[in-house]
Amino acid sequence: MEYSKDVERQLADNEKGVYGSKNASDASTACLESGVLPVTGAKPYRPESGEVGEVRDVSPDFLRQKEAEGQANFKRLGWKRLTIVLIVEAVALGSLSLPAAFATLGMVAGVLCSVGLGIAAVYSSYVVGQLKLKYPEISHYADAGRLMFGKWGYEIFGFMFTLQLIFIVGSHILTGTIMWNNLTGGGNGTCAIAFGVVSAIILFILAIPPSFAEVAILGYIDFASILGAIGITIIGTGIRSHQQEGGLDAVYWSAWPKPGVSLHEAFIAICNIVFAYSFALCQFSFMDEMHTPRDFSKSIVALGGIEIVLYTLTGALIYSFVGVDVASPALLSAGHTLSKVAFGIALPVIFISGSINTVVVGRYIHGRVFKNSIIRFINTPKGWGTWLALDAIITLIAWIVAEAIPFFSPLLAISSSLFISGFTFYLPSIMWFMFIKEGKWYERRNWACAAANTICFTIGMIVLGLGTYSAIKDIMVRYADGLQSSPFSCIAPS
Repeated sequence: MEYSKDVERQLADNEKGVYGSKNASDASTACLESGVLPVTGAKPYRPESGEVGEVRDVSPDFLRQKEAEGQANFKRLGWKRLTIVLIVEAVALGSLSLPAAFATLGMVAGVLCSVGLGIAAVYSSYVVGQLKLKYPEISHYADAGRLMFGKWGYEIFGFMFTLQLIFIVGSHILTGTIMWNNLTGGGNGTCAIAFGVVSAIILFILAIPPSFAEVAILGYIDFASILGAIGITIIGTGIRSHQQEGGLDAVYWSAWPKPGVSLHEAFIAICNIVFAYSFALCQFSFMDEMHTPRDFSKSIVALGGIEIVLYTLTGALIYSFVGVDVASPALLSAGHTLSKVAFGIALPVIFISGSINTVVVGRYIHGRVFKNSIIRFINTPKGWGTWLALDAIITLIAWIVAEAIPFFSPLLAISSSLFISGFTFYLPSIMWFMFIKEGKWYERRNWACAAANTICFTIGMIVLGLGTYSAIKDIMVRYADGLQSSPFSCIAPS
């Protein structure tokens, strides 16, 4: 087993008597007395609990054991489990917003955007994986920022990374609030804030396990949940459309954008599709736990194929069955009874998919704060204590976000425009031009990749500019028309 350079160097110093000790045990005691950790640069490792005078074992063997356990625990992902983890992170809220996006864009543009953006996202994710293989020290997107733009890149990317993941967790809290309101028949007088609190507590509990390999176990339930919910919605809306007067012929849907659609409405729809393909955001974090990182491409291809087929069929079928009045999230279009059934089945995906984002951002912050300490492995009392506290703080902030912006589509649009546009599209393109390409970009061997990355960069910049404008415009229109409740309102969000 290999240990961090800091640990090995400190242990070697201990054994040589650097602290004036005659042996390693005395050196460990000297570490405590002098306030120097056996892991360079960290805070002093003090006794945490127990009887008066108790000194916790910080001997070299103890340090080696804890680091070995931590490294083993965080290197258990194979490509199959990585696929499941990526599905947990990606296939959730996006699929619930696509039918409404199809209703705005029309069937032709909806299908083209779903397939085209999916292919572009898969390619960008492949570039992210290539960068991780070339620079294994990258653990999170913020590390890629440091590689690209130095210290400022690390700080800016870290801020964007953290804020984006908190936005996603807030989106899941919001969806949970909508779900509880639907299951209880409009809340039966219960304030919607209470539903948000319940959703936040569930997300907090599910985010307690810090390893993505543990999340992968829940991933199978998550994937079955979303497939079941979507399947019930498709079947239910199909049966309703056949049973209504006139059958399917009476359903109004169009191959073209709905009449009078505005620019900001069209880009809200496009941003919701972009959000559905946001799996590149957490890819560095997930790949850091792989025992064989070079197998990542298998996961990317598998996930991309599943997402493109699932999203396109979900958007097209439900839109064709319901028509232009399809709701967002789409489960609300299944009818009074079936929507309750669908929401009940979707309960695992709402919370499991949300909790993995808490784990990702928590691992980033926790690993940064305790970079040179065994606390980062979350296998000591202090490690678990700090992890649980951080989990609670992240969930609380996400709940505030969900209550302050109590509407579904604009929240997804803001998130997509400001962050996913970069993490999924234009930043991986820049990475290719800076670090991946071999030779000049205009050489014949680089033509195809240069063109693909230029397209992805252009997509990202368009979504960043027009998407952000559209999201802000949509919020202004909704509040001006009185279509939304106020922040922290007891009225259920929509």
